[in-house]
Amino acid sequence: MDLLPFPIVSQGELDHLGPVGLRDKLAGPPHAALAWLGAAAAGGTLAAQALLGQWFLEGRGVARDEARAFAWFKHAAHAGHAGAANLAGRCYENGWGTAADKTAAAHWYTVAAERGSDWGMYNLATSLALGRGLVTDRTAAFAWFRKAADLGHAKSLNIVGGFYEDGWEVSADARIAADYYRRAAEAGDFRGQFNYARVLSLAGDRAGAAAWIARVPGTATAAFIEKMLEYLRLAPQPELRRLHGVAQTAAMIYRNAMP
Repeated sequence: MDLLPFPIVSQGELDHLGPVGLRDKLAGPPHAALAWLGAAAAGGTLAAQALLGQWFLEGRGVARDEARAFAWFKHAAHAGHAGAANLAGRCYENGWGTAADKTAAAHWYTVAAERGSDWGMYNLATSLALGRGLVTDRTAAFAWFRKAADLGHAKSLNIVGGFYEDGWEVSADARIAADYYRRAAEAGDFRGQFNYARVLSLAGDRAGAAAWIARVPGTATAAFIEKMLEYLRLAPQPELRRLHGVAQTAAMIYRNAMP
């Protein structure tokens, strides 16, 4: 398989452009940038190889091609790129460009995590928590979620908050849970925003809770929004039920604003 099914510039042209010029090219229209990105990838720049894999996966500037995306991810991953290792794991997990293989996915998540990728840590932790390609180990899962959270990974911050709220693998601590939810919310995680709103509401901060619940629909999936609305509508606590109207209005505004 030809990994570069499009023309690329010469190495001399790439060298003359320099790193700053390449960055500017990549910030422009994808079709125009592709020849430069391909040249950087062909020249052995691991970040360019990983990025080119993403462009193939997303169909950015080039026809979507999962097989070529997977090949570039594996190429960069074998050469030591942490993010590419995580994306190789995602390909194995979802069957993108290769046969689905949960064990192989877990292997590459482990490689990515050990190289310092926060997404690799999150995906490895999820695999451990669910027994997906690995023996279920919630203690190890919590450790990796917390490492990712320490790096500011938004989804992991929310999950660590859940561990502390429910007392999984740690002693239950509502104060610590609330702090993790706050950090997840501030980092843009919609589940963290919902959980922090819930905590604030039960603590009597109606204004703060309403402000965070109104932000959830901006990034949440449609399925999560429906689940949230149902939860708030049926919640036994009146404080949470009062958030239902705010959430419903925010969801309607978001739907009407969509193109």
